[in-house]
Amino acid sequence: MNKDVYRLVLIIVFLSMTFQLGRAQYPNIQVNNPLNYDPEEVTIAINPTNPQNLAAGANLKYYYYSTDGGQSWIQGQLSSSLGVYGDPCVNFDGEGNLYFGHLSNPVAGSWLDRIVVQKSENGGATWSGGSGIGLDPPKDQDKEWLVADMTQSAFRNNLYISWTEFDQYGSSNPLDSTRILFSRSTDFGVTWSTPVRVSDHGGDALDGDNTVEGAVPAVGPQGEVYISWSGPLGIMFDKSLDGGVTFGRDIFVSDQPGGWDFAVSGIYRCNGLPITLCDVSSSPFAGTIYVVWSDQRNGTTNTDVFMKKSSDGGQTWSDLKVINDDSTSRHQFFPWATVDPATGNLYVVFYDRRNTSGDATDVFAARSTDGGESFQNFQVSVSSFTPDSLIFFGDYINIAALDGMVYPIWMRMVGGDLSVWTAIIDDTPFAIAAADKHIPGDFQLLQNYPNPFNNSTRIEYFLPSAQPVTITIYDILGNQVQSIINQPQVAGSHSVDVNAAQLASGVYYYTLRAGAYSFTRKMVLLK
Repeated sequence: MNKDVYRLVLIIVFLSMTFQLGRAQYPNIQVNNPLNYDPEEVTIAINPTNPQNLAAGANLKYYYYSTDGGQSWIQGQLSSSLGVYGDPCVNFDGEGNLYFGHLSNPVAGSWLDRIVVQKSENGGATWSGGSGIGLDPPKDQDKEWLVADMTQSAFRNNLYISWTEFDQYGSSNPLDSTRILFSRSTDFGVTWSTPVRVSDHGGDALDGDNTVEGAVPAVGPQGEVYISWSGPLGIMFDKSLDGGVTFGRDIFVSDQPGGWDFAVSGIYRCNGLPITLCDVSSSPFAGTIYVVWSDQRNGTTNTDVFMKKSSDGGQTWSDLKVINDDSTSRHQFFPWATVDPATGNLYVVFYDRRNTSGDATDVFAARSTDGGESFQNFQVSVSSFTPDSLIFFGDYINIAALDGMVYPIWMRMVGGDLSVWTAIIDDTPFAIAAADKHIPGDFQLLQNYPNPFNNSTRIEYFLPSAQPVTITIYDILGNQVQSIINQPQVAGSHSVDVNAAQLASGVYYYTLRAGAYSFTRKMVLLK
């Protein structure tokens, strides 16, 4: 075969690979029935007793479940004599029972008069009529979130729910206020405790920056209950060490310049309310508490996603960390976060406009394997969409992870219609690496992540002893195109971010040389 023919074959092979890979790094799967228009405020959960069983929910009344790991979905509508309204939240307990929390709108009674939790014992196929929580007329109950204790603590399978109580929703009366409330169930959601107040300091009732909102509970390794929220004092935190019976004093986490209620062009309303989560895995970061939120401290056209963490039960908090790694002055908004309980890997999903103009929007995720010290961003959505500010887009998206399988869920808008989408991200190689990376026993060069990638990717590798290390990138013809590392390094786990912005789309190879050893892997750059 002469040189010209050889090059032609290589070009054909490359174009074939690019066509296949370019269609989607992560295939996007529509969750809702295409005839089910305008679902929003989406939520997703994984059954720990059967990870092929996923459940999801959307406002208003829609539930979805999958029995094949998210490849296909069945849709239904909830009904309850207590009413079914917004703020859907789905979560499984450790026995595989599924719970759907939402607001009320009863036939007999007033709007938002309580929180409602409905239960499914068959993975989402059928549902109970629901239990009411927090009925205290004429007060209004809003913005709830639900979590189950899946640890081996004395509180295993307790259910916890926190929310905002309004004296009167939307009231401008200075005598009306808000507070964070909490309730628990110790009998699998049949009954719920009398609510207790969590927030020492309340807020106004306008449903804005000075209202206390965003109470998302999390469970620690020993059954601790952690909650943070936003309000007039910034982002605050409290905890319970007795299974949610009592809480302590509020602890300051962070300021939130510009408040939690801010504007993003093209979005009916936007918020940066915090998400609280805790690592209950056996990773080196077990027990770390994370709080993730967004705000506009860097300008009203530059929303960013932030994180702080605590390794001492919330008593002290780290410096501020920016999760989105772009260098633009564009919006990243509506973040949600989860920690894989098997690996301790931290995942954050958010809408992102770094690669677009105007209001066109993508979906990105960020991944951290080092306890939130660094994040790698990658695009999840196949294509951009442009929202319409006249159409309510809901208040959040969501993400779930278990044993290396990661499922973001989001809304997109096409032709004025909203739809619900997910992607199946198999992070299994990195889940295994996360479990082993701190005690490497041999030279290892992991597959770059993400792969295929657009401009940036991360290479991780392990050294059993100190060695001089080089990492070099070659094109498909064997020409060196970039030198990444060339220096002595100590034993242990290492990672390096690769910026390939100056390279053309194509197939490349990266080679690690450490002492007498050499390892090579293939990666694909798609722009």
